Amino acid sequence: MRDLIRILQRFIPPYKYRLIRSILYNFLHAGFGVFSLVMLTPVLGILFGTQPDVTEKAEFAWNMSACKDLLYYYITVIKNSFGAGSTLLFVGGLALVAAALKGFFNYMAAYESVYIRNGIVRDIRKKIFLKILLLPLPFFSEERKGDIISRMTGDVQEVEASIMSSIEMLFQSPVIILVTLTGMLLISWELTLFVLVILPVMGYIIGKVGKNLKQISRAGQNKMGVILSIIEETLSGLRIIKAFNAEHKVSERFNGENEQNRRIQNRLQRRRSLAHPMSEFLGTIVIVVILWFGGTLILGGIGNLTAPAFIAYIALFYTIVNPAKNLTTAYYSVQKGLAAMERIDDILKAQSSIIESANPVTINQFERAVEYKNVNFSYTENRAVLKDINLCIPKGKTVALVGQSGSGKSTFVDLLPRFYDVNSGAITIDGVDIRQLSFHDLRELMGNVNQDPILFNDTIGNNIAFGVENATQEDIIHAAKVANAHEFIMETENGYDTIIGDRGGKLSGGQRQRLSIARAVLKNPPIMILDEATSALDTESEKLVQDALDNLMKNRTSIVVAHRLSTIKNADLICVFNQGEIVECGTHEELLQRKGIYNKLCKMQNF
Repeated sequence: MRDLIRILQRFIPPYKYRLIRSILYNFLHAGFGVFSLVMLTPVLGILFGTQPDVTEKAEFAWNMSACKDLLYYYITVIKNSFGAGSTLLFVGGLALVAAALKGFFNYMAAYESVYIRNGIVRDIRKKIFLKILLLPLPFFSEERKGDIISRMTGDVQEVEASIMSSIEMLFQSPVIILVTLTGMLLISWELTLFVLVILPVMGYIIGKVGKNLKQISRAGQNKMGVILSIIEETLSGLRIIKAFNAEHKVSERFNGENEQNRRIQNRLQRRRSLAHPMSEFLGTIVIVVILWFGGTLILGGIGNLTAPAFIAYIALFYTIVNPAKNLTTAYYSVQKGLAAMERIDDILKAQSSIIESANPVTINQFERAVEYKNVNFSYTENRAVLKDINLCIPKGKTVALVGQSGSGKSTFVDLLPRFYDVNSGAITIDGVDIRQLSFHDLRELMGNVNQDPILFNDTIGNNIAFGVENATQEDIIHAAKVANAHEFIMETENGYDTIIGDRGGKLSGGQRQRLSIARAVLKNPPIMILDEATSALDTESEKLVQDALDNLMKNRTSIVVAHRLSTIKNADLICVFNQGEIVECGTHEELLQRKGIYNKLCKMQNF
């Protein structure tokens, strides 16, 4: 129950006034429902001739006895004036009005619930999406993308159902039950007391059956996350799957997980399907017991319960059967929702390993140098990726990083925008530790062009202008021309308005890379990071891209990670990485003369 209250406390407050109105409407709905059934008692009394006439008008008072006397007085007047048949019509008309008002307020309560339900779903998805944008890259190396998607879709829907079931369980069904029990209590407190003894026993039995539902539900949601991850990986790697004739292997893996999910869902649905017939059976037991006990009271002359009142009592009790069933169904749904909320909270409550300064230093321009001071970094405790790195990169200079794969080059540049944080040492810009800067100010100083250009399923123009506010069409075209992209853009179907497909799939590798460069040109940052920007291109595309890169790096501080040494021979400084250390530094000619690792790399590439 505490978990349920915490969920409500987290998501209901923005909709508290709608919830208050919904509760009020539920009270009115329940009140008119009870009134329409209470009207059965005088009708049945008239029909059976057991209702004595009330000929003296009582004083009005806010109590049950006075209201009852007034009602019977007016019924007596109508019966004496117009006959029993007209009296039945009058009482029936009152019952119809009460039923109409009951339906109206039921609709109004549901009307408010619609806004609460859809608003909560929107809020949860918004929070998850914002959290995903704010979490650092290390978090996603531990998580499957498909599982994250599963939490934003299926788990959110489960929480939605859980929240609404919770509202129903806490604010709708209990209201109906409470108001109805009040009416039953006024008819016969002895019989109602007996009912109140039986109901908790039934609730305990239901709770025992649903005890492990939350655990089973979480297992099912985890399994669905695995399935979505396999689907996402399959779509991304379809070319490789087909090339290696691995369809059967991938299919077997998917079928295995899918079968396990089927078994989990079978267990889950069996438990949930048990809720309705079990509550039906328990409800029948209660009805039988009430008929026996109520009949005993009437036949034994115990209390003031009459036959017409007993029939009205049974009708009232039937009105709490459905709310009681709803409580049972809501209990099962809440258990599933709590399991889904736990999975969502794995994201929402994830602690970021990279913390922004509470009082960041403001920096708007890059004036002097970027400096790495005794920097050490490792992804795991067992293996250092960078070891005691010291390097100064003056403004306006181009520094190239070379070395074997896994030597730490890409990690070196990922530390600068704080995709990861150093374990020890510091990185400074103009003497200010980058950990003292806001993420926005730090990354605003930089542009990135990566080996695998990240493009979006949008127009060419919007991809170039991505992240740059108020970019004009002239600015976009100028950036494209600098990146040697304007000509091929104009050859596409709709020019700058052409949709390029998922991850730019309608373009060649060289074209995608030039759009990525155009995006960096438009941003116009003082520091440029180029991570193997030409390594995956053919010779012709490489020349076009390299020309675009040369244009991009003019009068700019550039850090270039390169495998193809021919692309960085004109760099102001070349740093050679080996097993996480900078082992050589110098210009192209200086490093060749040393006949060290760089010279060996050049010979291997037939430079």
